[in-house]
Amino acid sequence: MTAAVKNMLLNIGPSHPAMHGVIRLITELEGETVVKVEAEIGYLHRAFEKKCEDSSWNQCVPYTDRLNYVSPLINNFGYCGAVEKLLGIEITERCKYIRVLMSEISRITDHLTCIAASAMELGAMTAFLYLMKAREYLYDIIEDVTGARLTVSYGRIGGVKADLPQDIREKLEQALVQCEKEIYEVDKLLTRNRIFVDRTRGVGVLTKETAVSYAINGPLGRSAGINYDVRKSFPYWIYDRMDFDVPLGEKGDNYDRYLVRMEEMRQSIRIIRQAMKGIPGGAVNVDSAGKIMQSMELVDEAKMGHTAGLVDVISMVEPTLGGSERPFHRRVMSGDKSVSLPNKGDTYGNIEGLMNHFKIVMHHHGIRPGNGDAYFPVEGANGELGFYVVSDGKDRPYRVRVRPPCFFAMAGLHTMLEGYMVADIVATFGSINMIAGELDR
Repeated sequence: MTAAVKNMLLNIGPSHPAMHGVIRLITELEGETVVKVEAEIGYLHRAFEKKCEDSSWNQCVPYTDRLNYVSPLINNFGYCGAVEKLLGIEITERCKYIRVLMSEISRITDHLTCIAASAMELGAMTAFLYLMKAREYLYDIIEDVTGARLTVSYGRIGGVKADLPQDIREKLEQALVQCEKEIYEVDKLLTRNRIFVDRTRGVGVLTKETAVSYAINGPLGRSAGINYDVRKSFPYWIYDRMDFDVPLGEKGDNYDRYLVRMEEMRQSIRIIRQAMKGIPGGAVNVDSAGKIMQSMELVDEAKMGHTAGLVDVISMVEPTLGGSERPFHRRVMSGDKSVSLPNKGDTYGNIEGLMNHFKIVMHHHGIRPGNGDAYFPVEGANGELGFYVVSDGKDRPYRVRVRPPCFFAMAGLHTMLEGYMVADIVATFGSINMIAGELDR
């Protein structure tokens, strides 16, 4: 008489390095085979949606940084786009280019992090170091533009925080070249590596039908063959002018997800170069004689009484330190005074600018959209990221709801784990690129 087979229940996480301290997987095992999985979230509650109801429309922007904190710029712009749609305002042409440019840089940093971490968890430490090196090049660009590396808060309703630095074109091209080099090295290390392929091919399969039933899109959905990308299906800003391809997989396994993300990074670099080539607006920080002056140089000259000839000089100020000066302001902000903060020169220089600033930022004044609601989707690094905002005519949202792509991926995670080995759990979990800040809002 054979003994009855008894399955074992095993908790993986939250205190497990690969679970990020925020996910608990309750697994039922039959030997080394995973029979059933229940994913438990709730260990990282951001209170994003409720906190937005107690904040002004602009004060919600820093909270969006903390959703997907690996690609915060896309979150910033997605939320701002929803409020702008509710207000019925149009952002400037240059601002559209800047948002697309910075979104694609943010997308690359997200994919680099995903591939690096998941490769390292399979033992590919060298690939991790290459990709982290590539990410540093792009983080330097993000820091130059926004003043921060992670929680950037760069988006503004009606525009962006400040214009691009003057030397961004050369720096960005150098960063992209270096980034391409590192991606190429990892491609040689992993794509045809026998160990990596054996650990990922045919593992963690997500079928097209299952992805649709769980509303999973982004790289996960596209790796299963779902041809859906918000940038193509519902173009926003200037994406309809960009020439790029949407990579698709066939099997929906861990290997396809890796290949899709690798190609998406190359396509994002392609978009960035097009945006930099077509961005409107020329240099503005020179005087009539073509002389560029640093802000500290201008101040020192004025202190010594050397003011002759300085009236028409526009000083070169880092946009993240000097604020949005008048020449930059009209290029990156909407002209609607009920939405856009005036530039600092007007705020500190005349009563109209001061009153305009006061009305927008003070409690119970602020931006006031009419009664209504709006939904604005963008293509986040992990799929459709949508913001639904509701206004009751006051200076703060009545309701802010976010559609986070990771939430749907986690709902379908069990289908990618059940039937495979315990050793495959970490590899598959890493391939979906879960960011816990999105899960429990």
